[in-house]
Amino acid sequence: MVKGACNCGAVGFTVDEDLAGVFICHCSICRRSTGSAGIAVIIVENERFQWTHGEENISTWKKPNADWQCWFCKNCGSPLPGANDSRRTFIPAGLISDGGNALQVLHHIWVDSKASWDVIGDDGKQHPEAFRG
Repeated sequence: MVKGACNCGAVGFTVDEDLAGVFICHCSICRRSTGSAGIAVIIVENERFQWTHGEENISTWKKPNADWQCWFCKNCGSPLPGANDSRRTFIPAGLISDGGNALQVLHHIWVDSKASWDVIGDDGKQHPEAFRG
C-alpha cells in the first residue's frame, strides 16, 4: 500500500499497488502550474486509488478553452491527484510519503515544449509530445 498527502496533511490518499513508473511532463501548462520545469506524476487505475481524508479541502481550476484541469489543496496549495482520463488518476510524485521506494523516471513527455534551461539528466525515454503507450 502506498500513502501520500499534501504539504499540510489536510488531504491524504492511498494506492493499492506498487508504483514504479514516473512520467515527467515538460509542457508550458505544467510549467506554469508548478512554477518549475514541469510535473512528475504517476498514473494509476482509478479503482486502485482512494482518498483517505480531506476531500473537502480539494479545489480545482480548469484552463479556459483547453482540456486541462488541475487539483490542489485549498489550504497549502500543493498539487493533488486528479483525473488523467476516464480510467486513470494521475498522482504528483512528490506527494508519495510511504511506499515509493521503487519509483524511477520512465518517460518524459512534451519534450519539444520544454524550457530552454531544462536539462533532462536521466534515462527516461523522451517523447516530443504526449506518450502513446
